[in-house]
Amino acid sequence: MKFRDPIQTAIELDRADPLAGFRSAFVIGNPDRIYLDGNSLGRLPVQTRQRLHDLIDFEWGEHQVEAWKDWIGLPNRLGAKIAKLVGGGADEVLVCDSTSVNLYKLTMAALTLRPNRNTILTSSDNFPSDVYLLQGCGKETGRKVQICEPEDVLAQITEDVAIVSLTHCAFKTGRLYDMQRVTERAHECGALVLWDLSHSVGSVPLDLNKNGVDLAVGCTYKYLNGGPGSPAFLYARHGLQEKLTNPIWGWFGQKNPFGFSLEYESAAGLQRFMTGTPPILSMAAIEGGVDLILEAGMDALREKSIRQTEFLVDLWQDHLEVLGVTLNSPTDPASRGSHVSLGHPHAYQIDQALIKEMNVIPDFRTPDNIRFGVTPLYTTFWEIAEAVLRMRRVIESRSYTAYANEFSSVT
Repeated sequence: MKFRDPIQTAIELDRADPLAGFRSAFVIGNPDRIYLDGNSLGRLPVQTRQRLHDLIDFEWGEHQVEAWKDWIGLPNRLGAKIAKLVGGGADEVLVCDSTSVNLYKLTMAALTLRPNRNTILTSSDNFPSDVYLLQGCGKETGRKVQICEPEDVLAQITEDVAIVSLTHCAFKTGRLYDMQRVTERAHECGALVLWDLSHSVGSVPLDLNKNGVDLAVGCTYKYLNGGPGSPAFLYARHGLQEKLTNPIWGWFGQKNPFGFSLEYESAAGLQRFMTGTPPILSMAAIEGGVDLILEAGMDALREKSIRQTEFLVDLWQDHLEVLGVTLNSPTDPASRGSHVSLGHPHAYQIDQALIKEMNVIPDFRTPDNIRFGVTPLYTTFWEIAEAVLRMRRVIESRSYTAYANEFSSVT
């Protein structure tokens, strides 16, 4: 047993935590409610609430359409801030649309650059929505989509592959791909690489430029705390931007949008990947969370994330492994992101008991994953320890048997 008193150990770790003060920058509500689902939807930053009030009451309420003079640059300004988190240039990241729409735009644009290659390569641990988009792009362009096992990705990159599209941090297990190695292998074979950063941006230090990444997409409502359904972002390296064509033409991607010409002429650089009018209210909600991460620093956040996920894994070994709970995430902290998946044959029922009886909020992913999302800006060591002990009580008491093993509409 690594911790004779896990709660006291957690309290001591929280006292020594240099990032502990950031928790007060978020709306917490019930302090006994243990929220470990920031990998699905981040908490609301306090300053975001005020920002939206100001935007609605003053910018929209008093200035109306005149406020567009400031709003119109928001996709680029936010993109420049997110670029600091992903290791890109200020004009290589753009906030717009959803992750899926951006994935479609970049996939179709990339495929036009590899017209004589027949394969889109992805993996079985990719997010299903990404796979659906790739399959649609494959059908639209007459390409085949090859789905391989994660450990076979490097071997499956051949000269017939046009594009390799992977999620950097696997949504079920938290497993991290070696971004540099995969990208280098793809380039050796002449393929382009498109990374989905949705589970790694804001939780894992990234350096897209250093790793030679071609293209990337990511969401802003997980670790960036941008709010439910907040707009996503896309990245394209400088050397590719002028070669790419946005497949969804729209007036914000037009060279002179307020010239209202009936002939489309693409804007320069990444601006061409704008399409329709940006959703200003939801887009403005992104900035507060991004600013907090930039203030804390990604290296410090990653250091705390590793300490907290290691603490969680140690507690699993002490309290849950003997009860038949498996560790479905990598044991090496350098090989996983900021969420830990625990497995059990009755995982969904246990998840429901945790939520409804124990006031612990993880989430469930098929077939047997209970995901505990560690968000270093606001997750405490006490919350992690208490969540594990409450999960032990659920399993030992078998209170989970009161819940049907029938999935609800949202898990």
